[in-house]
Order: sequence, then C-alpha cells, then structure tokens
Amino acid sequence: MANNPMLGMWHTTTLQAAQEHQHAYQRPKRTVDELVVPNAPELDEAAQKKRSRPSGHDPSIWLPRELPRLMASSIEDVEGYAARGRPGHISEYSQRRTIAATPTSTLDPLLSLIHPIYALPDKLVANFAGLGIKTIYPWQKQCLLGPGLLKGDKNLVYSAPTGGGKSLVADVLMLRRVLDDRDAKAILVLPYVALVQEKVRWLRNVVNGITREDLGQKRPDEQKFWANRADKDTIRVVGFFGGSKIRATWQDFDIAVCTIEKANFLVNTIITDCSVSKLKAVVLDECHMIDDGSRGYLLELLATKILCLGQQVQIVAMSATLTNIGLLKDWLQGHSYETKYRPVPIEEHLVYDGKVYAAGTTARLLKTVSQLGSTSQCTQPPVQHLKEIKPSDHKELKDPVLNAVVALANETARAGFGVLVFCSSRAGCESDAISIGRVLPAFKEVDPAVQKKRLDLLEDLRSLSTGLDPKLEQTVPAGLTTEERELIANGYDNGTLKVCVATCSLAAGINLPARRVILHNARMGRDLVGPAMLRQMRGRAGRKGKDELGETYLCCRENDLDAVVDLMHAELPQLSSCLISDKRRIQRALLEIIAIRLATSREALDDYVSKTMLSYSAEASSVIEHVESSLEELQKMGFIGVDRFSNFEATQLGKAIVVSSLDPNDGIYIHNELKKALQAFVLDGEMHVLYTFTPIQDLGAVTINWRAFWNEMEQLDESGLRVMNFLGLKPVVVNKMLGGGTLKETTTQEKEPSLRYHRFYLALQLRDICNEIPIHRVAQKYGMPRGSVQTLAQTCEGFAAGIIKFCEAMGWGAMAAALDHFSDRLKAGARSDLLALAKITFIKSRTARIFWDNGFKTVAAVANADPKELLPVLLQAQPNKVRLEVKDEQKSRDKLLAKAKVISDSANRIWQMEMRLEVDEE
Repeated sequence: MANNPMLGMWHTTTLQAAQEHQHAYQRPKRTVDELVVPNAPELDEAAQKKRSRPSGHDPSIWLPRELPRLMASSIEDVEGYAARGRPGHISEYSQRRTIAATPTSTLDPLLSLIHPIYALPDKLVANFAGLGIKTIYPWQKQCLLGPGLLKGDKNLVYSAPTGGGKSLVADVLMLRRVLDDRDAKAILVLPYVALVQEKVRWLRNVVNGITREDLGQKRPDEQKFWANRADKDTIRVVGFFGGSKIRATWQDFDIAVCTIEKANFLVNTIITDCSVSKLKAVVLDECHMIDDGSRGYLLELLATKILCLGQQVQIVAMSATLTNIGLLKDWLQGHSYETKYRPVPIEEHLVYDGKVYAAGTTARLLKTVSQLGSTSQCTQPPVQHLKEIKPSDHKELKDPVLNAVVALANETARAGFGVLVFCSSRAGCESDAISIGRVLPAFKEVDPAVQKKRLDLLEDLRSLSTGLDPKLEQTVPAGLTTEERELIANGYDNGTLKVCVATCSLAAGINLPARRVILHNARMGRDLVGPAMLRQMRGRAGRKGKDELGETYLCCRENDLDAVVDLMHAELPQLSSCLISDKRRIQRALLEIIAIRLATSREALDDYVSKTMLSYSAEASSVIEHVESSLEELQKMGFIGVDRFSNFEATQLGKAIVVSSLDPNDGIYIHNELKKALQAFVLDGEMHVLYTFTPIQDLGAVTINWRAFWNEMEQLDESGLRVMNFLGLKPVVVNKMLGGGTLKETTTQEKEPSLRYHRFYLALQLRDICNEIPIHRVAQKYGMPRGSVQTLAQTCEGFAAGIIKFCEAMGWGAMAAALDHFSDRLKAGARSDLLALAKITFIKSRTARIFWDNGFKTVAAVANADPKELLPVLLQAQPNKVRLEVKDEQKSRDKLLAKAKVISDSANRIWQMEMRLEVDEE
C-alpha cells in the first residue's frame, strides 16, 4: 500500500526549492494528484480523472498522490547496552539527573506564586495555573528573590537553558511593574516577528480578565457622549512589528511586545514627546543578539538610552546562551543569575557511519577514527557505540546520513512523539521530508481520531485566502504564509502532526519543542552553524509535561567529523559590542541621541557613550577616537550642526533619518533618490511609488528571474516604461541577463544600477499584490516561495512607513500623501475602492472584492448585516470548492459562521469609531 507523504511529516517546515517552478509551475492547470513523482507508478487516464474529481464520500480523495512505500532501517542496541543502562555524558542541561526530586510548594511555600512575597493578584495566579504553571522551580524562586528585583529597584541579567522556564521570571517582574501603577507601561523586546506574535498571544491569556478596578485603580468617572472602550480598564497587550503607520501612544497599550527595530523607534518616540516617565520596565529577551552583526547594536542603543534617562526603569535581560554574563551585569548595573537546570533532561548523541555514540565520548571517537586511518597502532580501546542503524536496502536511502535521519525520525514518530529535523537548506528539507513521509504509516493505518484532525487541518488550510499550494500537500515548506505557519504549528503542538523538517533558522524563530531533535549535518547553507545556534537547536529537545526526556542526534559525514566534534565541544563565544565594528553604527547612535535631544552637549554625549556596553569592553582611548571621528563625519554629511551655545543639534535631514529609522549612509542614498524623484515623479501609474517602497538592504538573497522580468517589462504601459527610463533601467541589459549575463557589483558605481534592477523587480511583485492578485499566483509567476512573497510585502510595508515619515520630516507633504495612499493599498492587497472594507478583520484582497461585488461596499453595510447574510459571501470567497459529506459540510459552515460573526463585530467597532470621529468634528 502506498504511503501518503503528508502524514507524520506535515509540519515539514521548508521553503519551496528554487527549482520548483521548473516542474510544477510549468503545468499550472494540473492538480497535485496529476503531478508525476519520481519512482511513482503512473495512473491510467481513467484513474487520473477519477482522482481529480474529489468525492465527499472518500476522505482519501482529499489527500495528494501517494509515493511508493519505503521501509525504515532498524535501530538495534549494541550487545550489553541495555544491561549497562543508558550511560555516557551527563548533559550540561541535565541537572534533574543529579537531583532526587524537585521540591514542591508543599515543602517550600515560596514555590507558589500565590505567596504574598510576590504580591500578584489572585486572578493573575489563576491565569498562570490555567496555562499549566501551578508552581515555580527553585531556581526561579531564587532568581526572583534577588536583591531589589520584586520592588523594581534593581536590573537583572540571567541565563537559563531553553525550556528551563526563563521567560516566567521576566513575565512576573514585568507584570509587577505594570500592575503596581495604573499609568505604568512596559516594553518587551524579541528578535523575530513570529516570536512577537507568539508572546502577544501568551501575555493576553496571562492578563485575561484582570481589570484596573479589581486592582483598586479605578479612574474617576468622566462624562462623555460615547461609552468607554470595552478594554479601557483592562491590561492591554499590543504587538509592534511590520509596517504599522500608527503613531505609538501610551493610551493604546500597557505592554508593548516589539521587534528590536520597533522597540528602538518606540523609545525614541516616547523620549521625544516626553511621555517616557510612564515607562517602568524593559525586557530584553534573547539578549545574546546584542552582538549580532546586523541588528544587535540596536539593542545596545535602546538599553543605553534607558540607562541615561535618570529615572528608575527596570531592565530585565535574559538568554539561553550567555557566557560573559558579568559584562552585561556591569553594563546594566544589575543583579545576575545563572542556572543550567532543565525540567526535562537531554541525552545528546553523535551519529557517524550508521553508529550512535554518546556525546561525551566524541573526543575519544575522533582519536579512534584518526588512529584507525593511520598506520600507527591504537593506544586505547575503540569507543563503544550505543546503537547501530542498519543499512537500507532501498537505493533512495543508501546514503548513511539520510538513512540515519529517516530511521531516527520514524522510530520516534511511530512511538507517538514529536520530532524536529534540522537541515542545511530548503531543498534538503524538502528531500528529507519526502523520504521520512515514505516510511511512516499510510493514512488508513493512522488512528481515526488523528485522521479526522488531519482532514480538519487540511480543510482549514484550503480555506485560507491564499488557497492550498499543491506542494503543501506533500511537504509543508518554510516558505509558508503567516496564517499557514500558525495552523501547522498548532497542528504539530497538539500532536496532529508528528515530524517537522526545517532549516536551522527555525530553532531561533519559533518555539516548537520535540521529544527528539535530529540534525542532518550541522550546517546553515554551506557553513557550519556556530556554538550558540547548535545550543538553540539542541535545546528544543524535551517537552515539559509531555516527555520524560529529550534526545538530540547530530548526524554527520566522515569529512565533517573533525569540525563537528570540535563544534560539539566548543565554548559559546564571548559577547561584545558591535558599535564600532562598522562606523555607521556609532554614527547612528550619536545621531539618534542628538536628534531626540537626550544628549546635545559634548559632556552629555561623553556620558552617554560611557554608559554603552562598548565602554565596558573597549579601551577608553579607542572609544573617544571613534566618537570624535563620527561627530566630524555627521557634520560633513549635513546631519548635525552646532548652535550658538556650542551644543549639537540635528538638522532637518538628520531628524528625518532618525524618525525613519534609517542608517546614515542609507539615509543619504534615500535622500538623493527622493530629491531626484521630486523633479519628475511619475504619478500617472503605480510603478514609481512601489519602487520607492522597496528596501535597499538585504537584497542579496533576492534572485531575479530574468524571464519573468522580461515578460513583465514587455507588458508595461507608457507610465511604467517612463519609470524604467527615469531609473536608467535598459531593456538591452535585461535581454543580456536573459541570455546568461551577470550584473557586475564590484564597485560602488556598479552596485547602484544592480540595486535598481533588484528593486524594480520587487516593485513588479508589489504591483501585482496591490492589484488583488493572490499571493500564491504572484509566487508562481515569479518563481518564489509564497512565504517569501508575503514577507516581501510585510518588509516593504515597514520600509514604506519609514519613507513616509522621512518625507513628512523633510516637509514633502504631497509626496508623503501619495506614498501613504499606496501604503494602504499594499497593506490591503487591493485597489483604492476596497481600502475601507480592508480595515475589517479577515477582509483583505480577493475577499474584499467578493464582498464589494455582492453589494457590501462600505463598512456600515457589513456592520448592519446579520452574520448569516455574510455566510454566502464567505462561501463564495473560499479559494477551493470541495464537495463534502453532509456532516463535514455543516461543520465547515459553522466555522464560516463564526468567522462571519468576527467580521461583523470588527465592522461594528470600525463603524462606531468613524461615527464618533464625525460627531467630535462637528
């Protein structure tokens, strides 16, 4: 019986391979059932037609075509291994292994959050308990009871392993600050959008139902025509990321969960408008990112500004991979705490040549292999392996590393546990996912309850506005849209899906723990991962409450053995400041501090620099030298000047660069581009505006499909061709690239034209999105993963918001207004007539057009409609029409009705706000 490759590896998170369009996209009219998979038997024409017509009576018709089954290799214990128990290296995380039992709150009352010393509201403690946190660990108690922490008098830096409960300490301290004062605000900083979204959901559940009135903080009644917002007295948690154009004001939230860039902008804003006095806590999660080469310096800028405020703001910094914690302690002038405790122990292994070794024996293993490969006689007995993975009889699994990965994943998934497999590339993820899927149980062999959950998940995926990509039915790529990622992550977390295959970046980007973590090599692209990334990946093993232990298996080849063993035993790198690794960073630091007027005199600037982490890790003379040269450069570039009191002040251009969150050099480039555009801005079309929205950094990963570029160029109207001519983009160059040429990028003069071709190529994609072409169609057209297209749109939204602020600060109001309008279109994925509808939850792009076509052309029309009236419209908006059984059809309608109610409620809120504004204006 053929196996369904979807099952057991649905959560195979990977971007679609770049070559995908050469196969599936060349035949867009064929269904996934018609795609020919290597080594899969062809169906005759009648069978193909039968499979292409979904029937409501056979659930298997919902599933993609099955690949031939493979048999996973057996994994056998070495003789004597079972009798010896499970010896070997005690992981650094495995403190639980050396402790007989963890004390409970019965023995130690301080392990209960209800204890008066924590001063937490009963409702908050109950919410924690409802989320599974009924007691805290001894290390958490010791950390929280550090000097001055609960009262907010002292900053804190601490390190705890992934999965060790480190976030709870920061949550408790942050919530204490917010709940103690009605006007108190807090900022929580995370490095990635996915983590921000996850944390927002978590914190909203934590503070659910807690009101200021319950805390005795009721505000005096105010006589108003309109009723207060329903959430006015609650603890409001808001996520800040992407391209939000809303000016950050304290009345919108109590806790702001931000990406690094948004947090830095938010702090600049509240210092500028003098509302920073309400800030009481700042949490820096994953603070090891401070030495990240591209973004880490922004964390240092943010924290240094807080230290310069002259008011008490509690800073809490945490990470699983801190080494020189003393440096951060001295810099932040706080208390430090370290633990290696994990509630679930981890057993670590190296897999080499089909044999499994305990991680603690790898150094001896390397010596043994070296001696075996030489003519010298071994001076010590060979290292005894723990298990052996038998070679496979299938040619697809002849590679011993792939065979080991598949066998280890199969063993764990069949035992009912979750598996994370990390690969070096997108193509590797897809290949591993398909191989693993072919050895797992077929759909009909799976428990009926799990079958139903998987079909429900498939239905939810089909109902998304982007539709269900054919490749998603075989493997789930990392190029997922945000909505797909959330659905699939939930499916993996609740056990519907068993195996997730992902690139290494997932280890830091999302919280998906597993019983077993398997590393197919230890590379990210061609390079070995660093010790910190390896720690992140291995730390995903073991789920509290679900697993008794976690396991990691690093599978490597012979030519990688030396490097992998060194990596496994390598110490984490020391953190260091990135402010002077690139002169632009210290320049931005000084420009920001002058523009927001936190320091304007030379003495104040020296005081600011003395509070940076740089001053704690570099020689004073070196720091002074960089400051002097940077101030001179900023003056030469026209970003700052000196007033009559010999104080520094930002020029209009300098302020524009800061408010738009640009680096100084990028600011110069954008300023020159926009000044040029002001002389001949092409406003009778879309391309010039959308070109302006495309970012100028991190475009190295964008590969231009020159065939797609040429096809779109051929169809440009007169306005689009004028934009190309204005930008200096030549059809002859595109034709040359189509013939196999390359764009030179050696000198600055060569890089600028290349950058323009890349930006225009992205602008073509934005044009399609703004004209209601679904993301999956845009992805197909340009040969890009759908998730990458969505990420592009979100990145451009953020960049567009910065460009609009830049124009406003420069006094270019007309250009700012034009850009602002198109920014709304980009966010809505729609033309101008749908912008009002697109403000409603779930109403975007194609769905908004269907509402319009059915007569719901205003927010008021949707708000005044009964949710049942919206149901037929939502059914029409379904991207995939699948015939269902009666019971399944009713369940689908119930889901859509619930969605219709959310749409109706959202429309009512927007409508009431609009009416309120009209009355206030009158």
